[in-house]
Amino acid sequence: MNTTEQTHQQDLERLKSLRYMDDDFMSVCLADNFEGVELILRIVLGREDIKVKSVRTQEPLKNLQGRSAVLDVHAIDSNDKEFDVEIQRKDTGAGAKRARHNSSLLDAHILKAGDDTEDIPDSYVIFITENDVMKGNQPIYPVERYVTIGENKVLFGDGSHIIYVNGKYRGNDEIGKLMHDFSCTNPDDMNYETLAKKARYFKQDEKGVAAMCKIMEDIRNEAAQNKAKRTAVHLIKLGKMTLEEIAEATELSLDIVKELESQSMQLA
Repeated sequence: MNTTEQTHQQDLERLKSLRYMDDDFMSVCLADNFEGVELILRIVLGREDIKVKSVRTQEPLKNLQGRSAVLDVHAIDSNDKEFDVEIQRKDTGAGAKRARHNSSLLDAHILKAGDDTEDIPDSYVIFITENDVMKGNQPIYPVERYVTIGENKVLFGDGSHIIYVNGKYRGNDEIGKLMHDFSCTNPDDMNYETLAKKARYFKQDEKGVAAMCKIMEDIRNEAAQNKAKRTAVHLIKLGKMTLEEIAEATELSLDIVKELESQSMQLA
């Protein structure tokens, strides 16, 4: 068996273990999956009136300074409310400042030039975490702003919402069943067919498996190129090699190396 065949077999084995709790797999399963996204939002928010009109996965959003975030799932409902659903397997990736940053990017993206700030629709940043990062043994942790008036606290009501969902929760209710499905590797063992049918397609259907293997290959290639770019930037800063030598050493095109040099000079 050659290296390509071995890599393909490894991809097939990895595919069997993928879950909605893996952000790349979730993003693929929820791409243009309005029904699946609606199911998740309705359960997490405890509402039945959500009708999604737009779904984008792995969408980059930038602020004016160029600092960006890639949203796992960016959805908009029929009332123009915006939702960012993030999967976080590591506790460090679900910190309060990360939630604040994503919320600010979402709001900045919503508001267009000339819009009245009072007309800005509600936004929701939802972190589905593999662990109970809040350590309160609760299924859901809503985060809201409050105004302190004497000894009382009154909801600020600015329309900005942050919600943490405990992926460890397994109660016998909708959210418990949903979190079971997010950690389930076998589509036939999932509770919600809306989610299971997409997972089944990418895990068992010939075309779906081929598409998923291609995605995993693209992810590998992107990671390899990003590593090569980091090496190139390091070599550029050392200043001991020509750009042509750096391009040859990193197997990057000379144009890419020149662009990296230009970016390094701007940041210097």
